[in-house]
Amino acid sequence: MRLNKFISHHSKYSRREADALIAQGRVNIEKKKATPTSILKEDQRVFIDGKQLRPKKDDHFTLIIYHKPKGELVSKKDDRGRKTIYHSLSSQFSHFLPVGRLDYASEGLLILSDSKEVVSKLMQSNLERVYLLKLNGSITQKMQEAMENGLELEDARAGAHTHSTITSMNFSPFADFTIIKNSRNYSKIKVSITEGKNRELRRFFAHFGREVLDLRRISYGFASLNALPCGKTRFFSKEEYKALHQFLTKDHNGLS
Repeated sequence: MRLNKFISHHSKYSRREADALIAQGRVNIEKKKATPTSILKEDQRVFIDGKQLRPKKDDHFTLIIYHKPKGELVSKKDDRGRKTIYHSLSSQFSHFLPVGRLDYASEGLLILSDSKEVVSKLMQSNLERVYLLKLNGSITQKMQEAMENGLELEDARAGAHTHSTITSMNFSPFADFTIIKNSRNYSKIKVSITEGKNRELRRFFAHFGREVLDLRRISYGFASLNALPCGKTRFFSKEEYKALHQFLTKDHNGLS
């Protein structure tokens, strides 16, 4: 196994940070100083700054829920100096990875974990994502038909980020939707989808001339936001961990 991969999998460091540690001479394999070309053999011990890096067990991982507020990027850093979720999260979660994204103007439930594999499996799943939306206009019959039957757009740039390179998009039928308020000036709707494409909901409703004024994710599969205040975090509950293990067990490549 490549040494940087081993370090990133079993520590808080990314592969790039692991490469830097190796280059700085802070990593040993057994008693020998590691180099950028070092390959880790089975059962060899790795030390960082003299402390042994003990491999994590495959089923040892932690998940948290963060109620992301508007005005934060789901990113490690931003070249424009905007605030990211890691400015708000406790330093103990600085190495946690997010399950999917919520754009800068959106808020709500964001799952993070210290297991890259768990994050990947949750992101690639068809677990339902539930959102509350406020739109600047009425919900028409055509919009309801598209939510029920799906939609294919050759030009899906409306509602997209200005720097997005994605132009076309296929929208699967919504898993469910409930119209809470429908008026000429604005509408509120609760929707469930099983995908997490780039600004999917904003693009979908923009096709019908509707701007998403507010977007809040309230659940992701078996994890729910409930009464968690905006900007706060909590650990997964026992029930959520149980549901997660059941989800992973059903997966052919599950971790448990």
